[in-house]
Amino acid sequence: MDPLAAVRTSTAWVVDQAKHVTINDAAINAAAKHLSAQSVPSVVWNSDDMHYSDGGPLTVQYLFLLDALNFCFWPDSEFDYVHLAKGLKASLEKDKACLDADKLAACDGLMLRKLVQWKTELPGEEERARLVREVGTGLLSSFEGQAANLVRAANNSAAQLVTLVTAHFPGFRDHCVYRGRQVFLYKRAQIFVGDVWGAFEGRGLGSFNDIEALTMFADYLVPVVLREWKILDYDQVLATRVKEKEEIEPGSAEEVEIRAATILAVERLRESVAKQIKQEVLSLQIDWWLWQYGEDNRSRLEPHHRTRTIYY
Repeated sequence: MDPLAAVRTSTAWVVDQAKHVTINDAAINAAAKHLSAQSVPSVVWNSDDMHYSDGGPLTVQYLFLLDALNFCFWPDSEFDYVHLAKGLKASLEKDKACLDADKLAACDGLMLRKLVQWKTELPGEEERARLVREVGTGLLSSFEGQAANLVRAANNSAAQLVTLVTAHFPGFRDHCVYRGRQVFLYKRAQIFVGDVWGAFEGRGLGSFNDIEALTMFADYLVPVVLREWKILDYDQVLATRVKEKEEIEPGSAEEVEIRAATILAVERLRESVAKQIKQEVLSLQIDWWLWQYGEDNRSRLEPHHRTRTIYY
């Protein structure tokens, strides 16, 4: 089974059945005109001082651990993705062996705090430590301890890399059941592929002959931007729950519909932008642009939905 095709087909089915979230195609066309004027295809991976990038296998090791831990920052008012990325980078620059798989396989909460250079308890600390151990043991058992070998085993295929990641590392198996049917989302597995592609500028370890197969990475922030642009519409009950920051259960109809509609809306937005500028645009490029827009305007945007999950 092609995991990326499964993401598209299963989320499209959810949107067809959805009761709480709808997509406004007219708003997509208006947004596409705006994005077309913003040079979306020029959006590149963030390689500034936030991330570690040395052009070699250690970068892949860093990215794989980063994306294994890249979820659910909102319960904590201080620790966020920037702290995670910079903390891991600082530790790696100090000790190039700190991400060795055998060390990751033995990680506990206190070791993780030291690794990300955070003094107090991390949000979801024990679960995050468990996932670090999973990364270490999985890399040791199947890839000689190296995430770069995991990437090489995919033979330059984004779809195959998602397949390998989800097969060997259960914490990346981001799927659920909606109305008795399995739905595939694979946010963190896909973002790992996108990060490797971006960090290596599509060359060497970052060369994927099917990078266009990636969907966007369904998270908290992009739906907020899509709602501001009237692309996504929530029913009144869901809109109120989100505004009041009421927790929405993972796997609930509301939560699955938000994520599925976000994926499908970005697919339609990508198609509209590509048609207007008459060149290929990647879903991940649209995702990066929307995410950065959300970050830059976070203080004035409506709240994002609250779901405690390891998947985003």
